[in-house]
Amino acid sequence: MRPVKALTGNAAAAYGVKLSRVEVIPNYPITPQTIIIEQIADFINDGELDADFIPADSEHSAMSMAIGAAATGVRTFCATASHGLALMHEMLYVPPQVRLPIVLVNVNRSLGAGSGIWVEYNDSMAERDSGWMQAYAEDSQEVLDMVIQAYRIAEDPRVVLPFMLCLDGFILSHTVERVELPEQDEVDRFLPKFKPLNRLDPKDPMCMNIAVSPAHSMEMRYQLDRQMDSARKVIIEINAEFAKAFGRSNGGLIDTYLMEDAETALITLGTATSTARVAVDELRAEGKKVGLIKLRFMRPFPHEELKKATKHLKALGVFDRSISANRFGPVFTEVRNSLYGSGIPITDHIAGIGGRDLKVATFKEMFEVLDGSASGKKVRECTWHGLRGEM
Repeated sequence: MRPVKALTGNAAAAYGVKLSRVEVIPNYPITPQTIIIEQIADFINDGELDADFIPADSEHSAMSMAIGAAATGVRTFCATASHGLALMHEMLYVPPQVRLPIVLVNVNRSLGAGSGIWVEYNDSMAERDSGWMQAYAEDSQEVLDMVIQAYRIAEDPRVVLPFMLCLDGFILSHTVERVELPEQDEVDRFLPKFKPLNRLDPKDPMCMNIAVSPAHSMEMRYQLDRQMDSARKVIIEINAEFAKAFGRSNGGLIDTYLMEDAETALITLGTATSTARVAVDELRAEGKKVGLIKLRFMRPFPHEELKKATKHLKALGVFDRSISANRFGPVFTEVRNSLYGSGIPITDHIAGIGGRDLKVATFKEMFEVLDGSASGKKVRECTWHGLRGEM
């Protein structure tokens, strides 16, 4: 019988780091991420984790240190949120091109002027083209499971790319849930010791992250793009391995709910998925054929999986918890690009910005729009749900 604990999403991430036997953890505190690092520091202080904890003077420095550590061939972890992720921006572009499998947990919160300490995805969505794999967790169990899987995926010789795991600020980071903890020997069998593809070693000198001329830079970017594409197969394989080893499947690139006979469906990500699932159940009880697609990965984006899951739909809605200040949200733009030419009417649904409450009724409103779209009625391409006042 595996131990069960009541953990926040932040604590679950810290336990995942401990079980993964991470060796170097540079970090700088920022709400609502700080508890992850505090918990890890306790593990190190209590002798439960043999790792070097390095207090940095900024998030930019923390990622710089993580890059240096990973380049020497050790398993490395970092965590941040919002403005901290933005401060890392310059350095985030280094690990993908140099092939450093760093794992970063980003606790999503709003960014910029008028910001708060509650969830929206504008911080991580702004980094989706940096070359990091990017996944979104629904609950604390998935956070723990995905930290462990992240290292297996990132360190796989077919991938060797950094991994950003995103979790909803406060809604998930500070909410206590039941989490089953794997035994250390189980994790050790699933996640062996890190064997770096390349590493800095004074006895075998090499260069990393050098400036290149136009004669080579385009090919480097092409290789990075192909490397990201190849990660799809590895993610699916490792999810299946994890399910066999621990008895839980997270769904690979996407996870579907009641999609077999669905006529309309909604795509969600993060904690909103749990609430949307209740809305689907209630609408099904009313006889409506609705379904749900949980988008787990923004990078690599599940183009083929979405085509297969949606090919029979009469209408599809996309939930966005961030904006592009260009009428549509980023998830909608990605989905519409993937399904271009499918003939399925697709609408965007922006809600929950800045941590605004998402209720079952909110998702039922989205399905009402999809009903109209499926029947051929003219509906808004993009609807903001939960706005106050006349808009």
